Amino acid sequence: MTRNYFITGGTPGGFGMAFAEAALEAGDRVVLTARRPAELHTWARAYGDRVRVVPLDVTDADQVREAVAAAEDFGGIDVLVNNAGRGWYGSIEGMADSDVRAMFELNFFAVLSVIRAALPGMRARGGGWIVNMSSVAGMSGVTGFGYYSATKFAVESVTEVLREEVAPFGIKVMAVEPGAFRTRAYAGFADEPVAESLVEYRPMLEAVRDAMVAQDGAQPGDPRRGARAVIAAMAQDPPPRRLVLGGDGFDVVVATLESTLAEIREYEALSRGADFPAG
Repeated sequence: MTRNYFITGGTPGGFGMAFAEAALEAGDRVVLTARRPAELHTWARAYGDRVRVVPLDVTDADQVREAVAAAEDFGGIDVLVNNAGRGWYGSIEGMADSDVRAMFELNFFAVLSVIRAALPGMRARGGGWIVNMSSVAGMSGVTGFGYYSATKFAVESVTEVLREEVAPFGIKVMAVEPGAFRTRAYAGFADEPVAESLVEYRPMLEAVRDAMVAQDGAQPGDPRRGARAVIAAMAQDPPPRRLVLGGDGFDVVVATLESTLAEIREYEALSRGADFPAG
């Protein structure tokens, strides 16, 4: 059966475009949103009436409602892919409050806005999929990207709870954690200076920035293969609750979880000792 996708963050060369093409390859239809929709018009024409490009700044609640309404007119939303987002780097102590709040607005609160707008239609139809693009940073915090990591940890938590809340309505929810993928996201770091208010952290952040620039074009992850992996995961019975994408990300997440579990178990006696005595 043909499914209708609603995908945010439709930047050429990114995961949004990769998801759209993977869905179209499977015979589905796509509403692809973007802040700069003109960049997608030539691409979209090749697919005729199977694609609709919709302008959307996900941090604008009115635009979110309008975009979701356009998708409902297009046939509804069977699969929502929350892909829009980006990362800033900076120290926990020194990053400007305005940048911290802007990052949460884009990476977290906008995700909630889109979900809330799409859920009434899904509930009315008795089913659907919500795929929230998180990050390996949402499972293992990244030095220099502390607040970006925090936004993704927040997405992980909301996804976990949302999955249980909407299951009675036939709606499935998955978190996806990509590692390093060859998208345009890395290219912007070359032109982004280290804007750190505290000189003590500048060496660390310059090293972080240089590493991101050096990795651009050499990331092991293929966005097209990643998008296909997510669609394949959705077809599993049962589907995974979360899907880590990329070998590097898989290794980091597994090592982090194993280390965390070992430490928790090491201090089990102290943990249990905080209870009232049995008796």
